Amino acid sequence: MARSHLHKFGGSSLADADCYRRVAHILLTHGHSDDLVVVSAAGKSTNFLYKLLDLRDTGQLWQEELQVLISFQQALIEQLLSNEQARDLRERLSNDKAQLASLLSLEQRNEYQISHVVSFGERWSARLMAALLRESGVAASHVDACSILVADEGAVPKIRVEESKAKIQTLLAERTNERLVITGFICANAQGDTLLLGRNGSDFSATLIASLADIGRVTIWTDVEGIFNADPNKINDAKLLKSMSLAEADRLARLGSPALHSRTLQPLFNTQVSLAVRSSYASHTDFTLIAPQSSSASAPVVTSLSQVVLFSFKLETHNKIESDSQSKPQPQSQFESVLAALTSAGLTPLAHWEYGADKHELAFMLENQKQVNALLSKQAPTFGITELQLNLDLGLVALVSADAEHFRRSFARLLSRDAKPIYQDNLSLVTLVPRAQVNLLTQKVHRRCAGPKMRIGVLLLGVGNIGEAWVDLFRRANHALNNELEASVELVGIVSSKKALIAEQGIDLNHWQQIFAEKACQWQYEQLFERLDKLDCDEIVALDISASASLTLQYPELFARGIHVVSANKLAGSGPLPFYKELKQQLSNRRLFWRYNASCGAGLPIQHALNDLRNSGDTIEAVGGIFSGTLCWLFENFDGKKSFSELVLEAKSLGLTEPDPRDDLSGRDMQRKLLILAREIGLGIELDDIKLHSLVPSELVDLPLDDFLAQIRSLDSDILQQYLSAAEQNKVLRYVASLDRVDGKLQAEVGLKWVDSHHPYANLTPGDNVFVIRSAFYQGNPLIIRGPGAGREVTAAAIQSDLVQICKDLLQE
Repeated sequence: MARSHLHKFGGSSLADADCYRRVAHILLTHGHSDDLVVVSAAGKSTNFLYKLLDLRDTGQLWQEELQVLISFQQALIEQLLSNEQARDLRERLSNDKAQLASLLSLEQRNEYQISHVVSFGERWSARLMAALLRESGVAASHVDACSILVADEGAVPKIRVEESKAKIQTLLAERTNERLVITGFICANAQGDTLLLGRNGSDFSATLIASLADIGRVTIWTDVEGIFNADPNKINDAKLLKSMSLAEADRLARLGSPALHSRTLQPLFNTQVSLAVRSSYASHTDFTLIAPQSSSASAPVVTSLSQVVLFSFKLETHNKIESDSQSKPQPQSQFESVLAALTSAGLTPLAHWEYGADKHELAFMLENQKQVNALLSKQAPTFGITELQLNLDLGLVALVSADAEHFRRSFARLLSRDAKPIYQDNLSLVTLVPRAQVNLLTQKVHRRCAGPKMRIGVLLLGVGNIGEAWVDLFRRANHALNNELEASVELVGIVSSKKALIAEQGIDLNHWQQIFAEKACQWQYEQLFERLDKLDCDEIVALDISASASLTLQYPELFARGIHVVSANKLAGSGPLPFYKELKQQLSNRRLFWRYNASCGAGLPIQHALNDLRNSGDTIEAVGGIFSGTLCWLFENFDGKKSFSELVLEAKSLGLTEPDPRDDLSGRDMQRKLLILAREIGLGIELDDIKLHSLVPSELVDLPLDDFLAQIRSLDSDILQQYLSAAEQNKVLRYVASLDRVDGKLQAEVGLKWVDSHHPYANLTPGDNVFVIRSAFYQGNPLIIRGPGAGREVTAAAIQSDLVQICKDLLQE
């Protein structure tokens, strides 16, 4: 019967006597009597052996350092074995010391002798572990891998698979029901000379022997529990992956993940061998199982490299190459030929980019720089490579998943202007960014794509009455919102006209006013944007609850930095048409969100209704209404008994008007709101396309406020006369906005109208807004939306609604 399990232990798992005991316990409790075991050198023994060679080659004293190494091995023997077991290993160690001293004393050493010196660490580990197992009462012996693994020499030895497989099968048949402890890292040529398997050679030994021995499971025991969905040393909430496919593990390894080396995985392809990665320090914990085949994708993994080397070059045109050499590749295959040449040399790029015929880029790990540079320089005439350049200022961030395409949009939205376009294959998404951005982008990609929760930062722009009401609403709703969205929505910034506070860890909603008063500082837009760029948030949503024109002009910069916007501010939506179109184009290009329901009708769902009608296939033919709570209050209360000017002053004293009542009486606010609605239904018009009939006489427009209030009675005569004339026809006076298509022509105006006493405009609760929509579906009986159109609570609710919708849209991407 074939053996079922091979265990591999690295140097960190064999660092001292306690580690050896722990490993023996694992083998006795997690294994079987015929398991194979592959071991590395104990602790830093291999590095120490290289150090001895270096000391000898540089003419320094090495004898004392050799004794230090031998003493370390002697101490392990004494601490772990009884006298009888220890005696044999002490004698062999003494012989090894003499052999090492002899090799180090040579004036010159060939590569085989150097390899033999370096291999002693593995030999000592195998002997000691086998003896310790025997001490525990089980059958065990050590095996020198040079006796079973035969290879042809090269930069990296190439295993003779069939010959090695025959030797292994013979060994297993001869030693049944016995634990065999095999040296990792080494093999031999046909003459029996020691060869080293190179970087991660012991792990490679383990998977290679398992594949040749037809073993079902390899477990690599190390100092970590397994493979995480990000580097746990860099990402605090990185999670252990319980499983992943071999193909995903290989792509992750090729992208530089330290968890496994790609070479380790190659022997497992086209086999039924599974690979477990476990912690020898916590053998009871969960671990990662890498399956040879997987029917479903595992969780995505984020990996990064702090520095890579990027090669950029051009390729000569077909005609130029053809004139130089008929043997050179055709233009359409030039770049593919370059990639093939690199791959055949064992230098597969991490990622590559092709920008037409003008530019090509290849990213490699830093350790490959010299080899790649040499190959490209040598092959430049063959492939027509010109203008070869190197860039060492970039790092790599990548996501690995069999479902990589599913995460592309989310990944792309996190990239800065400095990032390379995403390189995508069937298992990964890769980008390069300036080295200083690697850690932050890694955290963002992990949180957005691999982490349990997206972090959405909220920036409050404006801290007046509505801002205060929104914070209070947000505080009460935040816990339930986070649970519903399975995200973390946090207030990370508050900005007033004079001061700003940006808090990386979020702002305590229960004490925000005190915190703002104590910590907010003077600010400028450039400084504010720099602080926002550094926030560790997956997304940022800015809430513009100001009436600032200068802030409106910063919307393009907000969008350019990937920041979504909720506006109660009407100035952007009703700004110049080219500016408005530019904003909409930015949104389309970057898949950003800008919602501004609060800018018109406060909490009333007027924009929702218009969008729903258009999405349903309806055609909006007319929109009208009373969009000012102040003007509604004035005309609902005006009955001719009290002068209109008295009502205005009364409304001002009640706080129902703006500080300067002309801001309400001019109708400009309603004009802007009508423009917003017009554009929302697809009409590309300007503010001046809407006729405005102001209630303020021209001679009072530019007066100082006190002078205006002193002469406010001049409004009374005309309004009273219109009121009386309307009443004679059983009509009432209302200040109305209207937009209609008449005979194919657009008519839009804001002004005083006489309306029938049964009209929807005629009987409102003072202070309400009303919107009347006529469409192809709503002809004789128009759609009416009515309710409070102003007020801090309803406006705050509209802002919160827009914020929640943006969060939901982001989470659905």
